[in-house]
Order: sequence, then C-alpha cells, then structure tokens
Amino acid sequence: MGTGKRGLLTAAVTVVCAVTVLAAPGTAFAAPKPTPSTSPAPDTGTAPRAGATPGAVPTPPPDKDLEKVRERLDGLYHDAAVATDSYNAAEERAKEQSARIVALAKKIVEGQRKLERLKDQAGASARAQYRSGGLPPTAQFLLSDNPQQFIDGAGTVLNGQRATTKLIGEMTRTQQELREYADDASAQWRKLDANRKAKAAAKKKIKRQIAEAEQLESRLEKRQKERLAELERQAAYKAQTQWLDTGILKEIDGKASQQGRKAVAFATAQLGKPYVWGAEGPDSFDCSGLTSQAWADAGHPIPRTSQEQWRQLKHVDVKDMRPGDLVIYFDDASHVAMYVGDGAIIHAPRPGRTVTVAGAGSMPILGVVRPDA
Repeated sequence: MGTGKRGLLTAAVTVVCAVTVLAAPGTAFAAPKPTPSTSPAPDTGTAPRAGATPGAVPTPPPDKDLEKVRERLDGLYHDAAVATDSYNAAEERAKEQSARIVALAKKIVEGQRKLERLKDQAGASARAQYRSGGLPPTAQFLLSDNPQQFIDGAGTVLNGQRATTKLIGEMTRTQQELREYADDASAQWRKLDANRKAKAAAKKKIKRQIAEAEQLESRLEKRQKERLAELERQAAYKAQTQWLDTGILKEIDGKASQQGRKAVAFATAQLGKPYVWGAEGPDSFDCSGLTSQAWADAGHPIPRTSQEQWRQLKHVDVKDMRPGDLVIYFDDASHVAMYVGDGAIIHAPRPGRTVTVAGAGSMPILGVVRPDA
C-alpha cells in the first residue's frame, strides 16, 4: 500500500476507534432487522392524500415519525440490495451461458467439417468398390485369372473392410455428438433467456425500491434530513458499541496476508466513489462489486455476489478475522464489506452514498469469509 493510502486508511480507522463507529451523514447504516417488503409500510405520509392537488408540494411527515422513516428507508434499501444481488447473479449466469453457447457453436462447426471429411472418405471407398465390380470375395476368386494374386490381396481387402466399418462408426459417433451439441446449445439458450428475464425483473424492482426511497427522502425538510442523519448516526453508534462491548476486538488480532493487504489497498483507493447498483468500477461500485474487484486486483478472483461469496468462500470465526476478510451482513447475505482492521470495514453502503469506512458491528453480522484461505 502506498504511503498516501496508508495515511488515509490509518486516519479513517483512528476516527472509527476514537468514536467507536464512523458517524457521518455520508455513511449508510441499517437497522438490526430490516423491514421486509411484505410488511405494511409505516404511516410516513408518503401516500397522496385524497383530493390532493397534482403537482402540489408534498407535506413532510411529522417529526415524531422520523424514526419510522429511517426504518422504512432501511427496509427499502435492503430490498434493493437483495434485488441487486439477484441482478448480479443473473448477469454472471448469462455471461457463463453466452460463453458456453459460443464454445458449443465452435464444436458444432468443427463437427460438421469432420463429418464432411468422413463423408468424402466414405464416397471414395464406395467409388473404389464400384470399380472392383462390387462382387463378393468368393466370386472374385473364382473369376480371377491369377488366383494366387487374389489370395495375396485378400489381407488388403479385409483391411479395407475393417477401415470401412471404422469409418461408418466414426461418422455415427460424429453425428451423435452434433445432436448432443445442438441439444446443449438449445438448453443454454433457454437458460440465457430465463436469466435475461430475471435480470429485467430484478432491475425493475431495484429501480422501484430506490425511487420509493428517494421519494420518501424528498418529502423531508432540510432540518428533518439533518435529524434523520443524526438518527442514522445514533443507530450505528449503538450497534457498534454493543458489538465492541462484547470484548470481541481484544480477540481479533489476525495479520493480513500478502494478498489481503493488496485487497485492502485496492478498497482504500476507492474511498469516496459513489455507490451504483450493478457497478464493478472503476468509477463506481456496489457492495459486492467492490469486494470482488478488490480481490481480483489482489490476484485472487472470487464470486461476484455477496450471497455467492458467503456460500462458496471459507467461513472463519469473527474473532479470527484479519484485514482483507469479508464480513457478510443480514440473514440473507445481502450485504458485504471488507474488514480493514481495528474494528473497521470499508464498504459501498447503498444508493446515494459513497464507498466509506464504517464500524464492523454497525450492521447485523451473518459471518466472515476468507477468500485466500
């Protein structure tokens, strides 16, 4: 890590340690139990009133409802994160299927060329048989002017028959392979189409959730937005404090691996870049886009989505985590961050936020995974 980057990270981590959690309006935090999208929305004043004049300035919610607003925003952005993971997963599958289809197409072309060559060989063999009159070996022997010469050539005839049998068998196998390649390609096309539809559905849900959150935030007055930011800081502070009060930080003393240091350096260099769902850099990231690109830069590619990172990478105890490890959040593994040491993480929080440093315990931890175990 360069001197400048080390200084930036050290300064950020120092702030985290000093106040227990980084508490700035630019940092997003989630409640321990995000409001599911199926739960009834709290009365935050977002629904248009009966008889309201179209285009009229919406009435902001009462101050007493700001905590409900915060919880509702957490729920909306959490659901958007889940949909983003679905979108990213569908995109990865579509890429794999497209590559598979291209590979199958190449095999089909090669198989067709091989079949044409075999057909040419079969045609040549048929023409040779025609020139010999197509007589059975016994008749050829009886009619031969030189029976000894026929006997001497009997081995050649037998070898030719064997070669013909082999040729027919190879043609049959090649035709079977072509049918299998074609069937596989058709199946891959169907899967590709299904994943394109899954991507479109996830994209629609993401935009809907984000639009609803932005609409909700737009109804707030300036002082209410400031109060909402304060509520976010308080929620983060409380969660991080509870986590640290367990004494966990005294047990966490793991040293980063060489690749882990490279991954942390990459993540540190992205501080301040905006969150954009589905983004993998270089100018913007979503949560798993940041962690997957950090480890790719470290020379150790990992799965693209937070859920696959949780499913495929080695799990380690929280007390054993070291810088570079990934912290997975929420019961559905819908968020991921990179542990950078001293109880801090770097992550891409949510729409409207930037890549930032936060407390590792500021969100409910599902577990920790190690890419380079």
